[in-house]
Amino acid sequence: MAKCEICNKSIQFGNNVSHSNKKTSRIWRANIRRIRVMEEGRAVRRYVCTRCIRSGKVIKAL
Repeated sequence: MAKCEICNKSIQFGNNVSHSNKKTSRIWRANIRRIRVMEEGRAVRRYVCTRCIRSGKVIKAL
């Protein structure tokens, strides 16, 4: 799976824990989008997480 090219966010691992305290493995996937980003005066496609888009770490190309 792709990871954010700005903050390197990717998959995280952990456990589902049932009421009986039985543990099964699971993963959390980052909310990654492929968008056009302004970089050095030109538009480039990058994989960026929605947190970086919202916080203004990248400038979206029009």
